[in-house]
Amino acid sequence: MVGVRTEPRFAGTAVSPARIQHFAAMVQDANPAYWDVDFATRVWGGLVAPPAMLMAWLIPPPWLPNGDVPVPSIALRVPLPGTTFINASNEVELVRPILAGDRLHVVEEVVSVSPEKRTRVGVGHFVETCDSYYRDDEALVATNRNTLFRFTPGGSE
Repeated sequence: MVGVRTEPRFAGTAVSPARIQHFAAMVQDANPAYWDVDFATRVWGGLVAPPAMLMAWLIPPPWLPNGDVPVPSIALRVPLPGTTFINASNEVELVRPILAGDRLHVVEEVVSVSPEKRTRVGVGHFVETCDSYYRDDEALVATNRNTLFRFTPGGSE
């Protein structure tokens, strides 16, 4: 699956001020770009989504009322053994701010899959993906290079 790119996956809702401010409250971040609409609009064009929320905007909910089955990340669809995964690394490039009201979609690509590795947590494979996040106007807002270790616990030496 190296080189495979997904079709765009669209967020179910737009970036919302309520979620921005809830996140900022949870991490006690008083940045006015998250709280002060007048300031944020003057400086950025609207309330800014905290960078740490990037992946949250497109995490599919575990249940949908129309019966659709949520589509998991491409890293989890690579046909490999392993019963669990951990995040090994993450590198994000923010190209432009994500603002309240933006509707996002992501295109995921498998960059690499390692040979089987034996680690302290178990035996498995590192799966590297690169996710490109876009607004509805097709403007790239961010890229996220992520490496997951997909493994079966135990069995290490």
